[in-house]
Amino acid sequence: MPPSRRGRPARVPAALALLLATAAAAGALAACGDTGGLRAAGATPAARNPARLWPGLTPASSPAYDIGEVEHAVVEGVVVPGGDIRRADPVAAVRAEIAAHPDDYAGAKAPYHETSVRMADCGTDGAGEGRCPVLRPYYRDLTGDGRPEMTLGFRLLPEKLTAVRVYTVEKDRLVRVMSYEDAVSAVELAGRTVIVRSPSEVAGYEYRLQWTWDADQRAMLLTSDEMLRTDDGGRHTKRPSTSPSPSPSASTSPASASPSSGSSSPAGAR
Repeated sequence: MPPSRRGRPARVPAALALLLATAAAAGALAACGDTGGLRAAGATPAARNPARLWPGLTPASSPAYDIGEVEHAVVEGVVVPGGDIRRADPVAAVRAEIAAHPDDYAGAKAPYHETSVRMADCGTDGAGEGRCPVLRPYYRDLTGDGRPEMTLGFRLLPEKLTAVRVYTVEKDRLVRVMSYEDAVSAVELAGRTVIVRSPSEVAGYEYRLQWTWDADQRAMLLTSDEMLRTDDGGRHTKRPSTSPSPSPSASTSPASASPSSGSSSPAGAR
């Protein structure tokens, strides 16, 4: 039998092929009884239900603390031309919030006094430019109604915090449906979810909070609050949160989110 070329099998005479096939079948039958069959992998651990502690404990009748689970508020004084949220002024939305909370922004002793002072720079620079504390807005459909919402951030100074807000439009009115602020590492949009990452006081960990639209509440609800390890090669490992959620009521965004035109990249909280 001549040697075959690479990639092409050698031809085998019919009689020899029949002989080889018969031998292979006999070998296969002989192997059926050897150790090549199925073998047990050992005993399977029995499934266990969670151990419930203190079964006689009286269930709580109210939340331990208010973390602002539902945020649904009309922003007074901000127009939405034609019901198109892209035409709403993000700087005006922040100014309206500042005006509604003078204790936080007005006066030299207010915690975010510098933010209100630097809002004057937004008149010429616009959102996301220069000293203006308002970051550029991003637009994505977060409610599933086919229309985009506006995700907006602004710096809370001099505390070096970042406020994150989500606005939608109802009957040509600008409505705030998510509100959060903290020392923010990053903000992401994933599907209809807003993800906020914040540094943890525990080395090697960070907080990751997720808000998801709830049609019944007509608001973005905090659906996940995790403490994740970050020092294992960039991968995150779930860990239970060991402290309450940071105070509510705050930015890189994926390319699929649509930013406003003609503005710079969002700045971080630091």
